[in-house]
Amino acid sequence: MKQVRLIAGVALAALAVGDVARAADQPAMPTKAPARQAYDWNGFYFGGHFGYSGGTSDWSATQAGAAVPTLAGSLDLFHTFDALKGTGSYFAGLQAGYNVLLPSRVLLGIEADVSAPATPVGITDNQTISSPAIGIANYSDTVLQTGTVRGRFGYLFDNWLVYATGGFAWSYDRVVRTQLAGTPLGGSAAPGDDESLFLWRLGWAAGVGIEFPLAPNWSAKAEYLFSDFGRGSATFFTGAQRFDSDLLLHSVRVGLNYHINGDAAKDFLTKGPSALETDRFNFHAQTTFTSQYAFPFHAPYFGPNSLNSNQGRETWDFTFYAGLRLWEGAELWINPEIDQGFGLSNTLGVAGFTSGEAYKLGFPYPYARVPRAFIRQTIDLGDDSDKIEAGINQFAGSQTSNRLVLTVGKFSVGDIFDTNRYAHDPRGDFLNWAVIDTATFDYAADAWGYTYGAAAEWYQGAWTVRGAVFDLSIVPNSTELDAKFSQFQLVGEIEHRHKLFGQDGKVALTGFLTRGRMGSFNDAINLALATSGPADIAAVRQYASRGGVSVNLDQQISDQLGVFARAGWADGNREPYEFTDVDRTVAGGLQLKGKAWGRPDDMIGFAGVVNGISSVHRAFLNAGGLGILVGDGMLPHYGTERIIEAYYSLPLFNWRMTLDYQFIENPAYNPDRGPVSVIATRLRTQF
Repeated sequence: MKQVRLIAGVALAALAVGDVARAADQPAMPTKAPARQAYDWNGFYFGGHFGYSGGTSDWSATQAGAAVPTLAGSLDLFHTFDALKGTGSYFAGLQAGYNVLLPSRVLLGIEADVSAPATPVGITDNQTISSPAIGIANYSDTVLQTGTVRGRFGYLFDNWLVYATGGFAWSYDRVVRTQLAGTPLGGSAAPGDDESLFLWRLGWAAGVGIEFPLAPNWSAKAEYLFSDFGRGSATFFTGAQRFDSDLLLHSVRVGLNYHINGDAAKDFLTKGPSALETDRFNFHAQTTFTSQYAFPFHAPYFGPNSLNSNQGRETWDFTFYAGLRLWEGAELWINPEIDQGFGLSNTLGVAGFTSGEAYKLGFPYPYARVPRAFIRQTIDLGDDSDKIEAGINQFAGSQTSNRLVLTVGKFSVGDIFDTNRYAHDPRGDFLNWAVIDTATFDYAADAWGYTYGAAAEWYQGAWTVRGAVFDLSIVPNSTELDAKFSQFQLVGEIEHRHKLFGQDGKVALTGFLTRGRMGSFNDAINLALATSGPADIAAVRQYASRGGVSVNLDQQISDQLGVFARAGWADGNREPYEFTDVDRTVAGGLQLKGKAWGRPDDMIGFAGVVNGISSVHRAFLNAGGLGILVGDGMLPHYGTERIIEAYYSLPLFNWRMTLDYQFIENPAYNPDRGPVSVIATRLRTQF
């Protein structure tokens, strides 16, 4: 005890000496330290979470007419993360709740959440079963959604909340039985037949967690949860079996909560939440809902990739943008996302497709992805310093005009190349693929539009030179990236910024070279003639190169009006690898703000596009060939694909609503079809 007092006395004496020394050089200050403001935990809150889970589903199968189960097994629902496929048993979701903090520092609360697992390989497993009565069959269970409604009981330790939680849990699953061989007794399933059923499970959940404040109205949490979703039953009639199964999950999640109290509650409905922006952390989010409808149009025949008439589709996404400063000039960004929905005709039928919010595959239920996870290093090289405001995937700070920017990880090629301030964001301006990107720029990407790569940007005065290497899909236009990186793409760009009559503008020249296994249209046509079948590009793929070049211009005319233009060419002898079926393109348009008619926050956009393909590409489609998005089974009459798009965008409280119209002549280069009119409504908010 004497030693403790001695150490404390020495420490206090040292602090006192330091204070006296500092006081000699500083004016007198108040001796009373300001009181630390306590974080307000009371009231409503909402937020998002991201986590990983694992668990089991024990099942038993009872044959029709049997009194007891005849087969049993167990499914393992844990999957490791596969970075190249984007799969694993991870999930993302949303939560909302209400807290009451008692004077005793005990917190009572209630919280509800819903989570969307990754797909197609998320929280799922399958097992092959065999018996004389059923033959050979496969049984699978996939968790589509989970949720809980839980109470929270916690205690506050110096603004750190430690809590226990428990309550009601539910899950929505898809169970599938596939007959592999034989025919089950009493059933009608033949080899290859599958039967899919949906199953609700109800149970309970319990766990523990910690939560702590990050900034005014923002808190972060980490939580462990055990969920027992109870036992469910599904009867497969063609398989003449009833499956009874349970579902147990262990999950670990991290999340952020925005507390709607104090000043934040006053303008919440009109302005929405404020972003989380500190020196070390940055968090933003956005959500976009888009609905499109294609009016009836002339269509004498249909092929596998034809656009369907009189059809409506919708897409929805919710994106989290989480950033962390690593060291001087270095930032780590991770963007978990929840997606749902389909493009028109499953994103087929038009080379200049109608919605940049629609991916090349869809899913009826929300699912989680991690489209971006990258490190960006900025090295200042001098000259004038510009202030940067914090935003999506951007920390506040400053940067010099001359600088070097290095980006490594998973992101979109379009995040860096072929950008245009008037036509590049399907969540904020135009929707058509051939307007928001140069249609001939066959950039490397998986089916969602993202890939792994490394890019360097050198800014020097009015010039910027960019170069990058990116991974390709293992098979053209697919969901899995090449693990060996033997198939890749090189991209280069030169950009010049200028002033024209005092108004800012830029022009950029972009080129790409793709090296991968791709097919020649001539080879596919010759094979079709030899086999008397349709042209099959997959049958003639071999390692080869395909390149292209494009020019991209944007020019401000006034503070209310801006114009843009794009033009591109790509090798028309080989199949496009990742983006869309265009070998030649020209596009242009304008964006006008609404100050002239008394609505300065409104915007109008207008654009026109002409897409074309090479003569051998036309012959391939006429021989029954299928491209990435197009292929009516024949193309006896060719015409350039011509598209006009117009939109009107206006604020709606803290949302922005856009009304969009597109007119498409010769969809998929086929004058025998169309013309097509497509209307869309888009709702978006972000903070």
